Amino acid sequence: MYNGVLPPTFAARQRTLAAITRLTAPMYRTHTCNELRLSDVGKTVTLSGWVAASRDLGGLTFIDLRDRYGITQLVFDMEDNAPLCERARRLGREYVIQASGIVRERANKNPNRDTGDIEVQVAELVVLNPAKTPPFTIVDDTDGGDDLRMKYRYLDLRRPCLQKNLLFRSRLSLETRQYLAAQGFVEIETPFLIKSTPEGARDFVVPSRMNRGQFYALPQSPQTFKQILMVAGYDRYFQIVRCFRDEDLRADRQPEFTQIDCEMAFVHQEDVLQTFEGLTRYLFQTLLGVDLGPFPRMTYDEALRRFGSDKPDLRFGMEFCDLTALARGKGFAAFDQAESVLAICAPGCASYSRRQIDELTEWVRRPQIGAGGLAYVRYDTDDSVKSSVDRYYSGEELRHWLHHCQAKPGDLLLILAGPTEKTQKQLSELRLEMGARLQLRPPNVFKPLWVLDFPLLEWDEEEGRFFAMHHPFTSPKAADIPKMSSQDHQVLKSIRADAYDLVINGVEIGGGSIRIHDRELQSRNFRLLGFTAEEAEAQFGFLLGAFEYGAPPHGGIAFGFDRLCAVMNGAASIRDFIAFPKNNQGRDVMIDAPDVLRPKQLEELGICIAQRADEPKQ
Repeated sequence: MYNGVLPPTFAARQRTLAAITRLTAPMYRTHTCNELRLSDVGKTVTLSGWVAASRDLGGLTFIDLRDRYGITQLVFDMEDNAPLCERARRLGREYVIQASGIVRERANKNPNRDTGDIEVQVAELVVLNPAKTPPFTIVDDTDGGDDLRMKYRYLDLRRPCLQKNLLFRSRLSLETRQYLAAQGFVEIETPFLIKSTPEGARDFVVPSRMNRGQFYALPQSPQTFKQILMVAGYDRYFQIVRCFRDEDLRADRQPEFTQIDCEMAFVHQEDVLQTFEGLTRYLFQTLLGVDLGPFPRMTYDEALRRFGSDKPDLRFGMEFCDLTALARGKGFAAFDQAESVLAICAPGCASYSRRQIDELTEWVRRPQIGAGGLAYVRYDTDDSVKSSVDRYYSGEELRHWLHHCQAKPGDLLLILAGPTEKTQKQLSELRLEMGARLQLRPPNVFKPLWVLDFPLLEWDEEEGRFFAMHHPFTSPKAADIPKMSSQDHQVLKSIRADAYDLVINGVEIGGGSIRIHDRELQSRNFRLLGFTAEEAEAQFGFLLGAFEYGAPPHGGIAFGFDRLCAVMNGAASIRDFIAFPKNNQGRDVMIDAPDVLRPKQLEELGICIAQRADEPKQ
């Protein structure tokens, strides 16, 4: 009798569900293609799936049958059933078939497959659907290029590696919900059709047919709505939510992406950090069996000083060494005129040839990096010192540099000079490149870090005004609030935000802050960002008004869900963890989107698109 609990195995669940619903039609399968073991030898089973591969050995034909659970080998014996064996030989790759037969022990076992101890001797075969020959092989190490696989994404998604990625993503989502629910969070959906705001990246906009000439925007984040929920009394909110940004794309960005979006009321920064450090440790332990331990913390200023980045990769050292005071005043113009002279110590690289160093020099001169050149000091294992700038500096001075940078015999100093901020960024890229070349960034090692105390504001020279480094609703540190009244740009730049980022292996996984919950303080922040009172009211009047009805202190964080999936699996790109990603031009080449609208649709929306002279009339 059914007791309300489904059994754990697929076959048992199928039998129970069949009994519950009194199914009379035969099942397509009794087991999945990863379920049968030696204990099942002698059973009559039915499997369904796709033909992954076939091997004709004359008297015997073998077929690897694949579903999302795994692969089972089918065997067809010419002596037992010649017509059936002939039918099996005609099956093409990716045919959808149903096979019934007896489970038997394999003579030649496959230790690399969960079902490698058994095979199914087929007695009945049904072709459920034939298939055209796919344009690339459906295997992990496929021969299909990116564009081809994106066009035939439904075939690409059959590859075991992608199925593994999407199943991992599903598990990560379920475990996230389980953890947050246990912590008292409630999942609440927020709107997808909202109002466009001027801050942040470009919005995707949606025309309104019922309100001609007006537009919705797709949310870059549910930020204001989750703050409204705090005002409404839902003190622990979360949502695994789709967000949209019309920005330039790269490996870790997509126009639509997913966030683990969270907000908490009546909390300080420490409460948020503890809660979401707990979530991160739980996910790594549960899904990977990795104990991350307590997360170190570092201020924004310290991260820039030591690593030139607000998201440093802590899997390896090569911390920055400031040579500015030691290098100036010796007649070398590139150093004398530089705001900063910074170095990293590459361990064991004194053996680099001149050709290798020249190649590194060209690497930093690329437009993506933009350095003017690269200096070096080689500390050979015989204790000798050689440098590209030894014309200007004595051996004793160069040894002082090496000592200052804690270099050892066999190490190589790599040096860049220029404006501080620009040089930090360039040397940070070189540090990551050297870490990769020296294999110091293993994908199965995870180094988390909280980066704290970001600047509240950043100055944009082109716009001639301040922008919020995180977003306009981030609270300044209480001690820095008086600085908001200053007219001095340097003072304003020094205002610290109650903001924090979670970084793992040099990737920003999540970011958040304590929010402003006072109307007057929020209005002061809008003024610093160049909003007039009228503009602030027009854009965010609903939030400012809500603050007048008892807004509690609150803060939160948002994790990049796609990035978290990629980092946990040691992958550089988030695309293989998204079922239907866009390409670098923001296009879905499978469905050919975006696309033009029919003139009638545009007319209904009140949109007139000017036609170019070289375009044919529609």
